[in-house]
Amino acid sequence: MHVHLIAPSNEDSTYIKPLWVATLAAHTPADVEVTFRDDGIEPIDLSRELDGLHRPPDLVGISVSSKTAARAYAIADAYRARGVKVVLGGIHVTALPEEGREHADAVVAGEAEGLWREVLADARAGKLGRTRSLASPGIYRHEGFPTLEGLPIPRRDLFTSRRYVPFDVVQTTRGCPFPCEFCSVSTYNGTTFRFRPVPEVIRELETTGPRVLFGDDNVMVHARYSHELFEAMVPLKKAWVAQASLAVLDKLENVEIMARAGCKALFIGFESVDDATVRSVGKRQNKPTKYADIVRKLADNGIAVWGSFVFGLDEDRPESFDRTVEFCIRSKLTMALFALLTPYPGTRLYKRLEAERRLTKPRWWLEADHDAGAPFYAPKQMPREVLREAWIKSWRAMYSYGSIARRYDPAFDHSWIQNLAYWPINLLMHELAERKIAGGDRSFRKHRALDVPFGL
Repeated sequence: MHVHLIAPSNEDSTYIKPLWVATLAAHTPADVEVTFRDDGIEPIDLSRELDGLHRPPDLVGISVSSKTAARAYAIADAYRARGVKVVLGGIHVTALPEEGREHADAVVAGEAEGLWREVLADARAGKLGRTRSLASPGIYRHEGFPTLEGLPIPRRDLFTSRRYVPFDVVQTTRGCPFPCEFCSVSTYNGTTFRFRPVPEVIRELETTGPRVLFGDDNVMVHARYSHELFEAMVPLKKAWVAQASLAVLDKLENVEIMARAGCKALFIGFESVDDATVRSVGKRQNKPTKYADIVRKLADNGIAVWGSFVFGLDEDRPESFDRTVEFCIRSKLTMALFALLTPYPGTRLYKRLEAERRLTKPRWWLEADHDAGAPFYAPKQMPREVLREAWIKSWRAMYSYGSIARRYDPAFDHSWIQNLAYWPINLLMHELAERKIAGGDRSFRKHRALDVPFGL
């Protein structure tokens, strides 16, 4: 049996090794051949994908996010038109399994561990999506969430391209209890914490390269667990980057143990610099009055900060975005990403905006260029056009040459990223802000690889 895994791409995709591929490969029986194609690394020509193959695969597996949904469905349709069975999984079809079924022989809703071998057995027997155990025809799902104990080490031998960011992706926890209205994490991973045993994580880290990207939504999600993990990591001397919540970063002992364990940069969801705004979306753990002190604390410990902000929340006004850029410059953030609020299917935000009749493109993910029409809803405090212009203005202001120079201060931030990669990253972000964000150049990523661990 031959299984072919495909990571679909769009203009926002980053060159990060997809952990889901390595995970499914590790859960695949040894007598099943596994191959992999990354559409972002090696774009798929849908009209010729199967030409010249000795024989087509027996099963194609594709992971679908909302921003890759249109491309994923096109790839799936092309394979099915040639008689190849297709199974879809991922966060988007977990939220919309019936939509996924329109483009696949089966859908895995939720996490694939514990289901993948059943999918393969059914495909081998010629009854994919038709077993009597399925409550909904063609949809495989768990009754709850699988344990993270005893998982096999992901198969990273499938990642051969040198275009990938030189970080190995590792995951230690799943689930998030924070009730952020716009976030889709709990849709897919649940609202309670699940942890991998620390010895199992360490055994996996011993097999990775020197640089690691933690795929957790919050690497310091539970202080006791995280401290145990990081203390065990100290002898490994890994350099790593991750996402972290502000909820734990105001405590110096948490920052210090991360630094000792090798943390070099954190991607932090600040979301907004206004108190009323973060409270309105359920981000109670974010305290804007503490932002600058937290950035200073991280910088003192050699940890660079990449901030994430969401524009278009209900309390946002046009002047909010100027204050955001001013904060980024004043706090000397290494990098910041500004996202237009996006109503992802399955989230409380999507359901509320739908109930309020504020969605302007209810199925925006099926558009060929989903960025061109954003935002996909009517903002509360300003017209859509004003929000989009303010978003573009903020990108250009953040990555103007003057801003880049003002934010650079090796005496403030002692991280190796600040000292070695600050200028290349920020100059590339300047080009992205001008060409892609302001100019709408969709070909930008085809010609310039944005090789940073957390891209757009």
